[in-house]
Amino acid sequence: MRDFFKTVLYYIKPYKYQVLLNVMLNILTAIFSLFSLAMLIPFLGILFGSQELILVKPAFAFSPQVLLNTFYYYMSNIIVESGKTKALVMVSVFILAMTFFKNLFAFLANYFMAPLRNGIVKDIRNRIYNKVLNLHIGYFSEEKKGDIISRMTTDVQEFEWSAIASIEMVFRDPILIIVFLFSLFFISPSLTIIILVLLPISGIIIGRIGKSLRKSSGEFRIRMGTLLSMMEETLGGLRIIKAFVAEKKIENRFIAENEEYTKIANRIFRREYLASPLSEFLGVGTLMVVMIYGATLVLGKKSELSPEVFIGFIGIFSQIINPAKSVTTAYYRIQKGMAAIDRINNVLLAEHMIKEAENPVRISEFNSSITFKNASFKYADAEVLKNINLTIPKGKSIALVGQSGSGKSTLVDLIPRFYDIPEGEILIDGQNIKNIKIKDLRHLMGNVNQESILFNDTIFNNIAFGVEQATEEQVIAAAKVANAHDFIMEAPDGYQTNIGDRGSKLSGGQRQRISIARAVLKNPPILILDEATSALDTESERLVQDALINLMKNRTSIVIAHRLSTIKHADEICVLHEGKIAERGNHDELIEKNGIYKKLHDLQIF
Repeated sequence: MRDFFKTVLYYIKPYKYQVLLNVMLNILTAIFSLFSLAMLIPFLGILFGSQELILVKPAFAFSPQVLLNTFYYYMSNIIVESGKTKALVMVSVFILAMTFFKNLFAFLANYFMAPLRNGIVKDIRNRIYNKVLNLHIGYFSEEKKGDIISRMTTDVQEFEWSAIASIEMVFRDPILIIVFLFSLFFISPSLTIIILVLLPISGIIIGRIGKSLRKSSGEFRIRMGTLLSMMEETLGGLRIIKAFVAEKKIENRFIAENEEYTKIANRIFRREYLASPLSEFLGVGTLMVVMIYGATLVLGKKSELSPEVFIGFIGIFSQIINPAKSVTTAYYRIQKGMAAIDRINNVLLAEHMIKEAENPVRISEFNSSITFKNASFKYADAEVLKNINLTIPKGKSIALVGQSGSGKSTLVDLIPRFYDIPEGEILIDGQNIKNIKIKDLRHLMGNVNQESILFNDTIFNNIAFGVEQATEEQVIAAAKVANAHDFIMEAPDGYQTNIGDRGSKLSGGQRQRISIARAVLKNPPILILDEATSALDTESERLVQDALINLMKNRTSIVIAHRLSTIKHADEICVLHEGKIAERGNHDELIEKNGIYKKLHDLQIF
């Protein structure tokens, strides 16, 4: 619970002025609410004639009887001069005025709560999104996309409700309870002591019931993440699901998971719904005890309480029940919120595996070479690359070939530090890439991957994605190099045509040419092509390949290719086998060696 409130305080810190205003307005709300109820006492005294007229102003003293007699003194003057009816009207108007100000300040308290409430959600979503953007790529191979989306949406929403509940619990309901209890103690200490004994007992009972809610709510959140992951997978794989007529299988999986989610949800909400009626029942039970004991005081021989004072006492005490209910409801919400913040913190506190050096070296250009020195890498316990030694001179094109799983894509992912090697080092111009500022390092590189990664935006914005303030002429020139200009001009809105989610409105070849145009526009000194032409038809592949060959003449290029015909012109070809460089040389040299490359070449010719 302490950690939860620390988290809430962290997020409300930027909104401290709204919190201060909220607290002040809640205090005023409590005071005016108290006055509106306290006026019942003189109202009833005048109405039933149980109070004698007081024509001499009492000497001031801080006691309920003296304060009440002072009020009666002024009311007595009105009664003498104008009669009881006018006195009752004046009390009624006063009660109405107090009620108006009570509700006005309650509204204003909530008014200043709105930017706090929505600001907390905005800030925490921004933090999670920023964290997701900056986490290393390896993190997402261990996590489900749907689960991360669940943490950014439903968990943040749950935390919002819990945070607001806790803020109200701290800054509104306790203020009301304290003000009312103080006034009750002022009126009758003995009756108030009974209340102070019984209310904590009610709190203990409610606390025991809500204790297990955090654990159940954590499981509830995990199930929601799983459901969102299944939805995301279904939308992404809909073509395969239909092709294999697997709709029923996928549907049954989802129904089974949804059933478990619903069972947990029922258990949680039933327990949460118990909070309000249970607290009300216990509050009314306390009220009955107070009424019975109070009646003995009113009817007793010494008559410690007058009837109107006792009725006023009961009226004020009845106002404690709702804030007490709110506190118990807030307690249940906080238990759920603690489970949500645990899941949010799993993302926010995730360790950055790719760490910036304390005093990173700034670079803006590539001058000599990329060098791998005894570089090794493993995923978990699986060793992917073993003792790689490779130098890529500036202006040269290096091709990586080999069977699937031989480590080609991993090797190129190490250069922009998508992953860090545990052994060996990678140097750019003699400088270890771990010492270079990460943004500077990645500014040197342009990537075109096997999977065309595009965004739900216009063609223009997708091509200009990595360049600030790109002009239309620059974008068109890049599209022409990538052999994309013609099909773009045939689109309904040309370069301003929206391409849909992940470029779904385009063909595979068109998507890949947009990706190539994006890399061309960035104009980096180092170009990484991971199966860049794999999704193109034969004609487009030839046209784009010619463009890429011309493009690679002026820059350092690292090309991964399964189609060996696309890398014949590479300055050097490295054949990876089981995580090692098994062969290296140009196309003709490797053919003459009659090794792995020759076998791959013959298979493709066949």
